[in-house]
Amino acid sequence: MARTTYAPVPFALLKPGTAFHSPAQKLPEQVSLESPAADVMTDLKQVGAVVIRPDDTVDEAQRRMIQRGVRSLLVLGHDRKVTGLVTATDILGEKPMKVIAQRACTRDEILVSDIMTPQGRLEVMDMDNVRTAKVGNIVATLQASGRQHAMVVDRDPEGRETLRGLFSSTQIARQLGMAIQTLETARTFAEIESLLAF
Repeated sequence: MARTTYAPVPFALLKPGTAFHSPAQKLPEQVSLESPAADVMTDLKQVGAVVIRPDDTVDEAQRRMIQRGVRSLLVLGHDRKVTGLVTATDILGEKPMKVIAQRACTRDEILVSDIMTPQGRLEVMDMDNVRTAKVGNIVATLQASGRQHAMVVDRDPEGRETLRGLFSSTQIARQLGMAIQTLETARTFAEIESLLAF
């Protein structure tokens, strides 16, 4: 049997300003309340999660949100397991001010772990339920819970969970072309008004 000879693939120098491919999920630009819920879910099988560590500062979390154009970050421990969720509301709301008041510290000393919602308090939806749900069901869920974000998990036959997706009221509102009012938003506006009153 003749041995095949393989020619090497040629190299070239990387050009300045070269970008890189990253996974991008193509969600429909416009949906209705009757559209499938999956049409408004960030599917972590198709797009990489934006993450942060619990010992990073809240200022670093805010920078990362701005850079990546997101309003929430998954908080991962050193074992790469989900230890919590931090949202823009956590960073811009009253939580940092409470930490400053309790510890007599400065804002740049506040860590993500100080203001995140820890894993033990994160409620999740099952992907099996999301598959049959409509956008209207997700909007109702966010409004009933008073949240701007919701998490979705897959379960394997042994019942182990893997985070599968995220819902964001901001993303859903953009796709619906209408505002979605949640209690969390209302509380945030109330917080802002009370701060302006001082």
